[in-house]
Order: sequence, then structure tokens, then C-alpha cells
Amino acid sequence: MPDKPQALEQKPEEFDIEEARRVLGDVFAPWVLDLGLSISSIEYAPPTGAAADWQPGAVLRMAFSERLCRHGGIVCGQALMALADTSMVIAILTANRGYRPMTTVDQTTHFMRPVMSSDVLADARVVRLGRTMSFGRVTLSSAADNKPVAMVSSAFAML
Repeated sequence: MPDKPQALEQKPEEFDIEEARRVLGDVFAPWVLDLGLSISSIEYAPPTGAAADWQPGAVLRMAFSERLCRHGGIVCGQALMALADTSMVIAILTANRGYRPMTTVDQTTHFMRPVMSSDVLADARVVRLGRTMSFGRVTLSSAADNKPVAMVSSAFAML
């Protein structure tokens, strides 16, 4: 992500979903915003009764658009990968409790089945939040049937 004004560098007292939505609108490149992304939820603390392996994260939705489809009405892999990358950034910011510059170092995507005529959900979870590197996983699912369409693992350099 490019350098941003000093105001974004400061952690707000409370990093909530409204702050996450503000960062999504203010930090990312205009073409990313053209994907029609929205933040459905963020989790920075385990909910009551959470499993022992609970991880902080975020859930984003990419609205279906014919503009994101390749021939045959299938949502293109490039859009899915951008959704996964963006959702992981929001998840890391959530775990960090505020904005911090970072850049993607690695992203591996395993496509499992196509998405057709459906919004796509990205459930991004932070596996490790580190001082210099952070790691995460994203499950992409079709909103029409909630079945997984891709699994993504990624690494980010914390700047």
C-alpha cells in the first residue's frame, strides 16, 4: 500500500467496523474500490464460547458484477485474488487495532470451483501478527450457497 498521511499512522482509541470501513475507502487504490467491496464484520477479540483455535479477522463481501466476469459468466480469478488480498489487509489492521503500512510478500490461491452470478464472501483470519511479518488465510465462498470456492494463504511485510 502506498504511503499515507500521518493521520492514518495513528491508532484510533477504538478500531471498530466504522474505522475499518473508513480505511477501506481512504487507503486502497480506486480500482480496488471498483470491486464493490463491503466489510460485513471484524473480530479482534474472541467471542464468548470461541474455539481454542479462534483467530482475529474480517469478513468482506464482493458484490457480483458482470464487469468482474470472464467469458461464460464466471467471476475471474484476478478479482477473487484482489478480494482475498484486500480482506487480509483489513484482517491484519483489525488484529493490530489500527492502521499500519504493509505490503504483500506472498499470496497462494487454490481455486476449488467457479463462482457464477453470486456475491463472494471472504473470511480472512490472521494466523500470526508479527512486528516485521504477518501471516493469514482466507476462505472465499459463494454467497449463493456458502460453499468454498478458493483457499488463500498470504504473508505481509509490516512496514
